[in-house]
Amino acid sequence: MPRMTDYRIIVVGTDGSGLAEPTVTRAAWLAKREDADLVIVCAYSGLSRRDEAKNVATAGGDVRVDEVLGRAAASEAMNRAVAVAAEEGATVAAALLLEGEPAAALIKTARDRKAELLVVGARHDRSLTERLLGTVATEVTKRATCDVLIVRPPKA
Repeated sequence: MPRMTDYRIIVVGTDGSGLAEPTVTRAAWLAKREDADLVIVCAYSGLSRRDEAKNVATAGGDVRVDEVLGRAAASEAMNRAVAVAAEEGATVAAALLLEGEPAAALIKTARDRKAELLVVGARHDRSLTERLLGTVATEVTKRATCDVLIVRPPKA
């Protein structure tokens, strides 16, 4: 039987969505309980300054699923995530804004930081696009080499 170890480094993804806060809250709660360092990652798609100012994402107008559009939106999402982690009493070792695909950014960060746990959120209802292209949570569970915790939205 494999020997169980404590989590020393926990990586969590945030995107500023409604599910981001409960996801970061759960990761921060675990980090405090385990006395682990928390690494928060927000991956974003780069936009030109003009496009970022316009925030051109509209319903059905942008095919990028589960992505934060632009560094400004990523910064806002990160600021909120750090505040949530602080409210839970977690030690935030790093808050990383990374341009690129979310699942790849999370997996690379977890690998580079030698994390034992990766925490992501996943919705129950999925659009046709998500079913065809997959989600960040699906990709992370397929490719991560550490434990993965999937946080579901709170029941209404």
